[in-house]
Amino acid sequence: MKLSILDQTPVFLGETTAEALQASKELAILGDQLGYVRYWVTEHHDLDHLACPTPEVLLSYIGAHTRRIRLGAGAILLPHYQPYKIAEIFHTLATLFPGRIDLGLGRAPGGSAEATSALSPRFLEEVRKMPEKVDELLRFINNGFAKDHLYHNLQAKPVPNHFPEPWLLGTGKKSALLAAENSMSYAFGYFMSDQKGKELLDTYRTNFAGESPYSILAVSIICSETQERADELAHWTHVVNEFRAKGKTTLPSVEEALTVSLPNDHTSKFISGTPKIVQEKLQDLQEEYQPDEFLITTITPHRKERLTSFQLLGEVLIQG
Repeated sequence: MKLSILDQTPVFLGETTAEALQASKELAILGDQLGYVRYWVTEHHDLDHLACPTPEVLLSYIGAHTRRIRLGAGAILLPHYQPYKIAEIFHTLATLFPGRIDLGLGRAPGGSAEATSALSPRFLEEVRKMPEKVDELLRFINNGFAKDHLYHNLQAKPVPNHFPEPWLLGTGKKSALLAAENSMSYAFGYFMSDQKGKELLDTYRTNFAGESPYSILAVSIICSETQERADELAHWTHVVNEFRAKGKTTLPSVEEALTVSLPNDHTSKFISGTPKIVQEKLQDLQEEYQPDEFLITTITPHRKERLTSFQLLGEVLIQG
């Protein structure tokens, strides 16, 4: 089973954003040692509980401390940026870490309305231009402009020996079709989507313009040595999400969270359990969705519990 890591750089209870970034380095090193395929960093802006607005900066730091694992953004929010600049950034990363760089693209704002306005005053217009921006970015990466194009003689330097692998991330039909039409690998955000996603992945594969479609299913998992502890940590995660949705900034401990009741369907897409239980649930998803790989995100109260979760999964599901 191919497993990868999606790191949202959470700020753990009692820690700072600086410590959260160091925790990301620790997780990437662990993933490198255990055999995870790739390590992706999300992009979020002006959020107190998530520490990374600049995946490309964190990836350069992570790359210097790892040897094998692929590194990427999950995702660069392209409506905020010009394709040429993104191509330059990821060509630089691909030059520094040859054969290891993924360029994941998304269209979400990634933060508050104020942050979105500060980054991209015409954000909705840029979202509508997403297909054109993706096409332009791919041409900069592959040096693929026609001879009569304005940018025919323009290169995104440095030009790496191994180009970054482009991905499209999404939760809807538009993203699935856009990935297929551009022969891009596709990551479906199962854990954050209201849709089940099987039809989207089928749409992606059916309309794929190339020969080898490749898909990832992104899932939220907490793994522990006992089912009881895994469920307690999962309950904490859902309570914290409820608190943040209501604008609360003071977060509960696990013990405090366990006193808060939640709706019966709050865990419908969340996986928690021992390694064996998680493996069984992933196998069920494998049969239903047929992804080529799973991308795992895990948020716990403390960094040690997150490391333990990935450690257990790596030892059982990857190393066997």
